[in-house]
Amino acid sequence: MKLKEISAFLCIYIIWGTTFLGISYALKGFPPFILLGLRFTTAGVLLLSWLIYKGERPLNLDTWKQNSISGVLILTMGIGSLTYAEQYITSTEAAIVAALEPFWFMLIDKKSWKYYFANKLSVLGIIIGFAGLLIFFRDSLAVQAGMDHGRTVGFMVMIFGTIVWVLGAFHSKRPTKASLLMNVSQQLFIGGVISLAIATMKGEWQTINWGAIPIASWSALIYLIFFGSILAHLSFIWLLSIKPPAMVSTHTFINPIVAVLAGTLIAGEALTGGQAIGITVIVIGVAMNNLMQFKLN
Repeated sequence: MKLKEISAFLCIYIIWGTTFLGISYALKGFPPFILLGLRFTTAGVLLLSWLIYKGERPLNLDTWKQNSISGVLILTMGIGSLTYAEQYITSTEAAIVAALEPFWFMLIDKKSWKYYFANKLSVLGIIIGFAGLLIFFRDSLAVQAGMDHGRTVGFMVMIFGTIVWVLGAFHSKRPTKASLLMNVSQQLFIGGVISLAIATMKGEWQTINWGAIPIASWSALIYLIFFGSILAHLSFIWLLSIKPPAMVSTHTFINPIVAVLAGTLIAGEALTGGQAIGITVIVIGVAMNNLMQFKLN
């Protein structure tokens, strides 16, 4: 594997692992869809402006249409579900549920079923991964001071988001007439604009207090824009263009570990014994699938 590819994998492994905590801090000052809108629109405008300055013109309507679909699925709905869910669950818990993505990749990628399900290691990995999820949920959905309903909604929204995110990732593999950077910038811009529209419909602009937003939330937003949205998202889309989707999704094997470390060391988040067992079993299941993916590729 080339150094450029290794660097891109490290970006989606490490940076995306810390964005779960970044979202948690940003939500202390911003409503979810305003946060999404500011994050993605700013990143999209910055990239589009730079590309236009370099002479590339975003004029192809077919490219805008395709990137709009990918942007809405991956960003507005996928990352949007994650952001919404983190109002009710911790960043660590969100990262653990996101570990489901490789399994959705395998189940949705029908043309590769003969490779996936002919491999006993792959099938066993799926079974183990979902068993781990059930163990994790059993502890996480326990009644906690009357907040169990909100946490249940948060987990369900999170699961929905992982499925939609995978659908968007598959759609983004379709070739366009634009460059990789143009595709990413259009996805970010559209994802951000739609998020701002949702924020308006939800009345979030009437609830935000700009003067009371803490420095930590502004800092988290800046981190999410430049590292989570530009650098990591660009790395992800580029990797999807040269590697199989299930292989790229191996970032979900590392993200929970990074998120747990960041949540514990920085935010003081803690896992119960049942949750710790659940994440261990999930990681084992994902790792078994990853071994199969690297063997195939």
